[in-house]
Amino acid sequence: MKTSQSIHRIGPVASLRAEVEQALSSAIISGELEPGKVVSVPTLAAQFEVSATPVREAMLDLEKRGFVESVRNKGFRITHVGEDDLREIVQVRRWLEVPATRLAAEVFPAEDLPRFRSLADKIKQAATEGRFADYLAADSDFHLAIMRLTGNGRLVRLVAELRSQTRMVGLAELRDTVELEKSANEHHVLLDLLAAGKPDEAEELMHRHIGHILGWWAGRREDQAEIDASA
Repeated sequence: MKTSQSIHRIGPVASLRAEVEQALSSAIISGELEPGKVVSVPTLAAQFEVSATPVREAMLDLEKRGFVESVRNKGFRITHVGEDDLREIVQVRRWLEVPATRLAAEVFPAEDLPRFRSLADKIKQAATEGRFADYLAADSDFHLAIMRLTGNGRLVRLVAELRSQTRMVGLAELRDTVELEKSANEHHVLLDLLAAGKPDEAEELMHRHIGHILGWWAGRREDQAEIDASA
């Protein structure tokens, strides 16, 4: 079995189960563990260098989230996410995150800009080095921090849940590509717009940025993805 960059030895932590689940979900979301692949608990436990128990528990949690399905006497199969599912996720995320980004541009605190820059730098660095688990974690931290500027905790939780359902199965294939670099750089561009108090431009960029889920991350041209999304 080919080793995924997201699946590696895990040191002593408070919750092995949570750490294993996070690593596996990152590998699935990014496409390092591709849909249809069957993985076994013993093999994964050996790669993580942990006992089988936290891996099995993590896989059961991922099964509840719809990321995997059990295969009798073999392990777990990585599930597919259909086109309709992805379109629905993108649509709802746009309904929530795009207007929230407009509000964030209207209230963006200048004193927080260095903190946001640091998050954007982490995204860009992880993308450059092909560390997709770190990329996804930093990307989530960045976007949820923007949502928190609205002061609406329910919005933050809803967006976090939608992000946990999102698959970017073409991400791992975009290592060292212009598309990955451009997407990573968009976080800095978005910050420029937020800091400058430009809600229209920030709103438009967030709309386009979320659309990468149906475009680059799905291995498709962005223009065709937008046509399909509106169909």
